[in-house]
Amino acid sequence: MTEPTLTTEELRLLASAGGAAPSLHNSQPWRLRWSAATTSLRVYADRERSMPLTDPDGRALHISVGAALFNLRVAAQHLGLQPVVRLLPEEGEPDLLAVLDLSRAATAPSTLDLALGRGADPGHPTARSRNPAATPSGRDLYPAVAFRHSSRSPFANRDVPEAVLGELIAAARAEGALLSPLEEDGVRRVSALTAEAEQRTADDPARLAEIGRWLRPAEPADGPDSAPDGIPQYALGPQDHDARVPMRGFTGHPPRPAVPSERFEALPQLCTLTTLGDRPAHWLRAGQALEHVWLLATVHGVRLSVLNQALEWPDTRWALRDPATGPGHVQLVVRLGYGPPGPTTPRRAVPEILTAD
Repeated sequence: MTEPTLTTEELRLLASAGGAAPSLHNSQPWRLRWSAATTSLRVYADRERSMPLTDPDGRALHISVGAALFNLRVAAQHLGLQPVVRLLPEEGEPDLLAVLDLSRAATAPSTLDLALGRGADPGHPTARSRNPAATPSGRDLYPAVAFRHSSRSPFANRDVPEAVLGELIAAARAEGALLSPLEEDGVRRVSALTAEAEQRTADDPARLAEIGRWLRPAEPADGPDSAPDGIPQYALGPQDHDARVPMRGFTGHPPRPAVPSERFEALPQLCTLTTLGDRPAHWLRAGQALEHVWLLATVHGVRLSVLNQALEWPDTRWALRDPATGPGHVQLVVRLGYGPPGPTTPRRAVPEILTAD
């Protein structure tokens, strides 16, 4: 079989998809390097985009890169490739977090392609079949990459159906993580820990300064001086008028400039994302699980936001664990629901994150 050769356009598509992943404060802490000789994409951590106070061990950085890695997998399958991932492949190169082997082409349309009457496109440069990403539900996740955004707005008082939750749980499990929807007592416990951590951060000038590095002007800019990363103030979102949903304030309390508060859902629908271990490989799997869940939720019209605050302090992170569910390490707290889509946030240009041998 002839190994596939990726065109410049296909490499740009891959890099754009990877760069669209979620990351802490939209820091986008990844770099990609393409090797035509090995037909592989090397995925690196960009330590210059780390946050030593908020994320001293790089856990959130690894989760962010893991999310980008999942998007790369989805985009590769969209191009008719069969990506093979190796995590942490070289001990002597700690910034190299993964290698994506793209040397294998899909040889036949998937079952879903056949059911929909889709097959290999003879006009495509490599005549590869374009297959949907392999998910437990068989859904094509690639279109959701461009529409996935954090929604920091109030959600409707309407639960996500059990059938949809089941698909999201299966998606996380496929990546080696456990997504656990919380009952009312768990929601209240996790919300209280999140609010406590949020207040601690708001009272810590050094951490606020670190967060402030990633805040951008209120209005989006399209000129050459516009920031390609970080969170524009238009994307910060309101605070809960009744203080039931502990949304991040970003600029201390009260938030500055003041954002009018709104009434959020009476009881947020929260889930924890847990892994059995707590090492870099587990963090990378957690990031892939997060993005798998998020893209699938987007397909279903379900919005997400991530409540990271309690994970940024060791004691509140430890307290997030539910002893009843057995051993495990909470990597993320996600809020699910139905509401408006989140705004688009800036992204680094492909040449800034992609290089080639």
